[in-house]
Amino acid sequence: MRKLVYILFYLLPLFNVAQNLSKEDLIIIDSIKVELNSTNNDSVKVLLYGDWDNIVYYNNPIQGIELNQKIKSICEQNLNNSNLSKGQKIFFQESLANSHNNLGLYYSDQGKIEEAVEQHFTGLKISELINDSLGKANAYNNIGNLYADLENYDEALSFYDKSFKIKKMLDDKKGMSSYYTNVGNIFSSLGQDDKALDYYKTGLSIDIEIEDRMGESVTLHNIGGIYASQNKTQFAKEKFLLSLKIAEDLDIIERQSLTLNSLALLELKLKNYSAAYNYAAQSYKLAKEIGLIYELMDAADILYEVYFFNKEYKKAIEKLEEYILLNDSLTKTENQSSIIKENFRHEYEKQKAIDDKEHEKQIVIEQEAKKQQQVITYATAAGLGLVAIFLIFVFNRLQVTKKQKLIIEKQKKSVELANHQLEEKNQEILDSINYAKRIQNAILPPNKVVKEFLPNSFILYKPKDIVAGDFYWMESLVPTGNKKDTAILFAAADCTGHGVPGAMVSVVCNNGLNRSVREYGLTDPGEILNKTREIVIAEFEKSEEEVKDGMDIALCSLKGNTLHYAGANNPLWIVREGELLETKANKQPIGQFDNPEPYKTHTIELQKGDSIYIFSDGYVDQFGGEKGKKFKAKAFRELLLSIQETPMEEQRTIIDNAFENWRGNLEQIDDVCVIGVRI
Repeated sequence: MRKLVYILFYLLPLFNVAQNLSKEDLIIIDSIKVELNSTNNDSVKVLLYGDWDNIVYYNNPIQGIELNQKIKSICEQNLNNSNLSKGQKIFFQESLANSHNNLGLYYSDQGKIEEAVEQHFTGLKISELINDSLGKANAYNNIGNLYADLENYDEALSFYDKSFKIKKMLDDKKGMSSYYTNVGNIFSSLGQDDKALDYYKTGLSIDIEIEDRMGESVTLHNIGGIYASQNKTQFAKEKFLLSLKIAEDLDIIERQSLTLNSLALLELKLKNYSAAYNYAAQSYKLAKEIGLIYELMDAADILYEVYFFNKEYKKAIEKLEEYILLNDSLTKTENQSSIIKENFRHEYEKQKAIDDKEHEKQIVIEQEAKKQQQVITYATAAGLGLVAIFLIFVFNRLQVTKKQKLIIEKQKKSVELANHQLEEKNQEILDSINYAKRIQNAILPPNKVVKEFLPNSFILYKPKDIVAGDFYWMESLVPTGNKKDTAILFAAADCTGHGVPGAMVSVVCNNGLNRSVREYGLTDPGEILNKTREIVIAEFEKSEEEVKDGMDIALCSLKGNTLHYAGANNPLWIVREGELLETKANKQPIGQFDNPEPYKTHTIELQKGDSIYIFSDGYVDQFGGEKGKKFKAKAFRELLLSIQETPMEEQRTIIDNAFENWRGNLEQIDDVCVIGVRI
């Protein structure tokens, strides 16, 4: 039994148990939850739910379905709003089509083929309505996969070809790679192994070129399947293990389970029952955790063979019964009928919509002719009646208007009084926040001091609200009294949240940095962060409630041409001779954290012309552009590399303008702090 893997297209800006997520994933999800609670913009909510869904796709399908249902609900509610702009309408239509397609993938993974078919065709109909080429291409590909699973290869190839034509037109190399993999699967199923290998190898070369590790894992697995069918067991095992290694690196449970089954089958064929059991047992456990029907069924079948060989007949019967129950739930005949019926309904509805429009035009013409005749017949009589009714109506309205005028005058005075009270209250709140801004500005180093110690530098500081959770910090150290020995400490910090809550946290964290240097006399960035974490946690532990707030930070110490750096989640970038060098931070915040480690200090010898950049995540996380996506770190790197011939103050202006142009009309989602220093 050879299990082929078809490439699916997951549509949102990709990827039953939280314990399979990495700590970094959990931190990102927590950040998404904070952003969801702080925004009322439905477009931003759709994008955030999409990012969350990408993280849990392979590890938590139940939550993935819930997230796509939320996206679907938000889009449907907004599409009922007649005041949407054209751009907003297209965004919600595309997102709605994508959510249907994603739900189809989830249901397909769970063996719910009929539900999967309905979702994919619904998404396809919306993509066709708005002429979304990419949406149509991905829907065609996924419907083709359903036909391929049901061994209706002619229909599968038809849908794959439709998808490939669009992908080629869009120069979508990932999409073209998936075409070669999926068509290779069909030739493999038909026993044409040499032809299948040619398609697989073409797809694999594209995967390697575009660094698509997921696609590479899928194609290696399928090549391994060909070698296994040809009894080239060593080659097969080599490909399966490479595929499994990538799946483990990417932490994709579904791919791990599938490939472990393939390795188990290979060992079973070689009568290595112990190895077969180990692989199958691992696969069974993973499939059981996240509800993968097909993988669970294959693992149960393999375990039955192993138990039977070992004369553990009771366990063998249990696995055989489980296999039969799972197999019965995936009746192919009913599923085949469902797809054909849905496809026919889709084509029929397209034609019916055309016919209905023509019929409606004819009815309108006939109705207009009848209306004209009725107008001529009754116009004279109706006119006299209307005059009489109008006179009575005018007299009545004069009486009513007098009464309404008195009521309106009274209500107007009440509203004006309430508005005045509300304005006073709002002004009091605004005055308090503005005063808090003055206090916060007082703890930031003045521009004059910054330029004194870092003359060739800039600071881009853009709070989301009046006050901010981001701040920049600087301290000069002259240990010998000689200015030549001066070490300059400077940092870009990002505290939990923004606005008033973020500002309050920033005061605590700023105080922790000052005490670490001034009170405890620390100069090493790693030791400063260790002590700051200790101070911040001690401050928050005074509260009766549990406080998990804290700070991400990049902290540098510059003395001559020697730079010492330590970071909590925020990295250091150095641009040198057209190349960007990144020094990664410790993946832990300044605050409460499970199993905290000491912060590491990195030492870098700088060269003349090097440019140093530290920043918070508000810049790269900003939504914008034509598709409302995040700016991302890659685009920020490219921007910095492109402006290295520009003076630092001009760099600040360019970086600021790039941010505002990307943001467009969308709201700023977080505080922004970027520091640049040239040696």
